[in-house]
Amino acid sequence: MIEAEWWDYDDMGEWADAVAGDVGFIIESALDARGQALIALPGGKTPLPVYEKLAAMPIKWKHVTIIPTDDRLVAVDNPLSNVANLARAFMPKGARVLPIATENADHKAAGNAADARLQDLHWPPDLVWLGVGGDGHTASIFTGPDFEDALNAPKARRAVGVLPDPLPAEAPVARVTLTRHAILSARTLMIALTGDDKKALLEQAIKDGPLSSLPIGRVLADAEQPIDIHWCA
Repeated sequence: MIEAEWWDYDDMGEWADAVAGDVGFIIESALDARGQALIALPGGKTPLPVYEKLAAMPIKWKHVTIIPTDDRLVAVDNPLSNVANLARAFMPKGARVLPIATENADHKAAGNAADARLQDLHWPPDLVWLGVGGDGHTASIFTGPDFEDALNAPKARRAVGVLPDPLPAEAPVARVTLTRHAILSARTLMIALTGDDKKALLEQAIKDGPLSSLPIGRVLADAEQPIDIHWCA
């Protein structure tokens, strides 16, 4: 049974403040406990207001490592690059922002390279923050030929390459993504989303659990930690 607590907000400013506050608290707690923090953050435009607020917090950023939950196989100066947004927000503050994607046409090889890079990090992450797509994908775990690889990779595997089928119109490129096991290994799981359609989709996916046809439902079905869900219409 997925244990989820929903937090609803009246406007996007309130939503962004709350999410940034939650992430900041998780980072500070990790720094207090272990002297370092590792967090995985999502791409896309929705989190950008949160990143701006989070970066303004007086956190000891030089002890924080940030990775994307997933990324597109594009150059870092490409507008589709997820890590580029993270670098712009947090590297000026002193955080270590680690790319996981390579500009490589072979997504399987790119996945192997991403996994090797992540194996060098202190694990597990203190936070994995997930988004939800309108088609039910999360991170870059899409339905398609690589769906089962992302869901059922060995527990020691942290990243795989995926080629969504069909390719999303807004970003028709191959990806690398954290695996389901890597996501679920996090000390804290959080989801932040907006819109009535996505809320209904996520509610149904949680209800269906392991029987869900949606990637987000399948990923969360085995979560052992409670999940905070921040939603704004």
